[in-house]
Amino acid sequence: MDSSQDFKSVQENIQTALVATTRLTNQIAAEDLNFQRTSNPDVAEQLDDTSTRILSLATSLLTSASKNTNLKAPELEDGDDVDVHWTRIVDVVDTLLEKADTCLDEYTGMIKRKAAPTEQPGPPAKKPKSTTLDPFMRNANIIKPQNAFDVKPNNLDTSPWKPILTKKPHSLVPLEKSLVTFQDDNQTTQYKHPYEAEITQLEFPQTVFEKNEPIKYQPVETTSATFVNTFEGVLEMLEELKGATEIAIDTEHHDFRTYTGLLSLMQISTREKDWIVDTLQPWRRKLEVLNEVFADPKIVKVLHGAYMDIVWLQRDCGLYIVGLFDTFEAASALQYPTRSLAYLLKRFIDFDADKKYQLADWRIRPIPEEMFYYARSDTHYLLYVYDMMRNELLEQSTEEPTQNLIRRVLDRSKDTSLRRYETSAYDAEGGMGPFGWFNLLIKHSAGKLSNEQFAVFRALHKWRDETARREDESALYVMGNSTLFDITRRMPPDPKALHSLLDNTSHIAKRDAFNLFNIISKAKAEGANGPSVLEIIRRHNPSTMGIGEVAKSVLPQSARNDTRNDAGVLEVGDLVSNISKLWGNIPISSRWEGPSKAKAGRSLQFELPWAQYLKSSKLSEETEAQLQQPAAQEEESMIPLIEPEAPPVVDEDFTLKAGLRRKASKVESESESGEVDDAPSKPEPDSSAFADAEEIAVPDEEDAKKAKRKAKKAERKARKQALQKQVQETRELAKRAKKEGFPEAAESLQENGDEDQKPFDYSQAKSVLKAARTTKATSQGGRFNPYGMPAEGPKPARKMHGEKPGKSATFRK
Repeated sequence: MDSSQDFKSVQENIQTALVATTRLTNQIAAEDLNFQRTSNPDVAEQLDDTSTRILSLATSLLTSASKNTNLKAPELEDGDDVDVHWTRIVDVVDTLLEKADTCLDEYTGMIKRKAAPTEQPGPPAKKPKSTTLDPFMRNANIIKPQNAFDVKPNNLDTSPWKPILTKKPHSLVPLEKSLVTFQDDNQTTQYKHPYEAEITQLEFPQTVFEKNEPIKYQPVETTSATFVNTFEGVLEMLEELKGATEIAIDTEHHDFRTYTGLLSLMQISTREKDWIVDTLQPWRRKLEVLNEVFADPKIVKVLHGAYMDIVWLQRDCGLYIVGLFDTFEAASALQYPTRSLAYLLKRFIDFDADKKYQLADWRIRPIPEEMFYYARSDTHYLLYVYDMMRNELLEQSTEEPTQNLIRRVLDRSKDTSLRRYETSAYDAEGGMGPFGWFNLLIKHSAGKLSNEQFAVFRALHKWRDETARREDESALYVMGNSTLFDITRRMPPDPKALHSLLDNTSHIAKRDAFNLFNIISKAKAEGANGPSVLEIIRRHNPSTMGIGEVAKSVLPQSARNDTRNDAGVLEVGDLVSNISKLWGNIPISSRWEGPSKAKAGRSLQFELPWAQYLKSSKLSEETEAQLQQPAAQEEESMIPLIEPEAPPVVDEDFTLKAGLRRKASKVESESESGEVDDAPSKPEPDSSAFADAEEIAVPDEEDAKKAKRKAKKAERKARKQALQKQVQETRELAKRAKKEGFPEAAESLQENGDEDQKPFDYSQAKSVLKAARTTKATSQGGRFNPYGMPAEGPKPARKMHGEKPGKSATFRK
């Protein structure tokens, strides 16, 4: 770039070039290139050459933009490669735009430019903190640890999940009586929470309700964390934990190379010490011994956002939390702007947590130093945060139940600790459940798939779930959602085409491509007569349910036959009327319309909204009256909508004159006078609007109409007499001119005088429907202009996108 050019001129040049390129692209896209290619072989050859050159340039640009990045640019050999590698193209372009944005910010001074090295010695610059994980930390290629477990996961078992407890310390109800089943809301058999009675009847220690000075955390630099990967180390840690009054707990989870997930790490901290427990050891079920502390009601367990930690601990290790204090619920009660742990650490500790390691692969052993430090920091400061938030909750709490914030947080924490792990069977037909296809379909392409594509989608989703369960892999590892919908929309015609649509990470799908193609072909054939997406959505979301049915489904007590409860208050079902106050018996939709039992001659009726309310000023009295009111009396307040009989149509003579606007009002008494009044008149009110005089009274309007018609008749008569007088005067002038020797003037006056008296000759009139075009010399001023502003009437039409030479556009749906 020439140094003399400033940034503004370069920006204008680039913008001009981009605008010209975009216009040219839009013009080309508007043309029918397929027609041009078919009709002209030379054009087809030029299009092929141009496409090859553009694809080559695009590949070069992508390759250049992906240098010094972790991205690999795709090679574009034909137009289909753009669709196949679209995600990778978008990633490269996004990276390029981010670099350009950073450079522009440096140029404009929004961020400080990196200083050039100087000769003055100084301390070495710190390495900037990376915001992205290294690839090996995100998805490590390691041997699956679950293959070495003493009890391997069984993903094909859909029976109710039974807690894996063998002992129950600190119990109020014995273990044998705690492991009982019940029916949940979906009428599915499940096991109860084994510590349900202990959590429900829990009384927190008195120190939770006392405001005390926060205990400062130990400096990280002068202390160390203990990594526990042996059962002997677990027992030693357990003895130290028994002497604590509060402990902080956190977990790290992995869910990409397993179907249900793996609890990969557990962090535990006291006021003096930190432990990092390896939960991927083959003897992980022996960690159940920690329930001696975890279930002890005298020890407060502090977790942040324990919603999923509770489930993971009981599923993989048989651990249950009794005496939970969730700092997430505390942040919600205190109405903090955000509820994340990173915000709490910054607020109370001024510590910046590097949350990129949340997405790390926590199966890596040995654990990298930076990941170990992140895991330790999650619990090292948490007890000090607990002290600060507890004091703040106590300060803002009152004796009123609605303002007792500390009690609210403890109750919500109890609800969180009562969560249970449940297995979920795959619903191939309805697609419901956490592993079903229905929510995925609604999120990505509801209503956009044909019947065949919908059948292929369900078959692919079922195959993916079965394969993931069998291989103990996540569904996304077997086949990503983007690949799933790509195959669904394209429906590849052969195994080779299917193989080209599979992503590089879909190793299992590529291995089973031939069998997968047979599944797709079978689903395509069955889908021709199968259900559509819209039918499935309506099946899950019935739109024909009325308000009364909704009230009965949400409030089952409203379905009872009694009209009052013990307090004498009407039930919900009694307050829901079977007849609309506005529409009466008219069905709002044809789906709700039952078989008609009314006679053919019965008039249509509806009740005005205010009709019933005028009868009584009390809603309860009105409701009681309606409950006892028979159907015949309910229709007394209906207003019949009886259409008045239209008067018989009488054919009348009319005269069609060019250049006259259609009159707004009805021509009255034209046949009686024999003349057509050309003068514009104001529109008169239509009397048919007041057909029912009994229902809506109109005060003495008929007399006014008669007087108005009489005045118009008198006006026409006076105009006719004036016209006859004018004609008579014209004839007298013509005679006088003829006597005085002006024959041409006399003839002209004679013609003007006889013109209005001569009847119209239709045989000599010009054709209106097949009128000849006027010559160029004829004035075009009388022609109707839809864009001109008329003296009266509607607004003129608006000119839209005028044609410009050399440009055209094609609009497609």
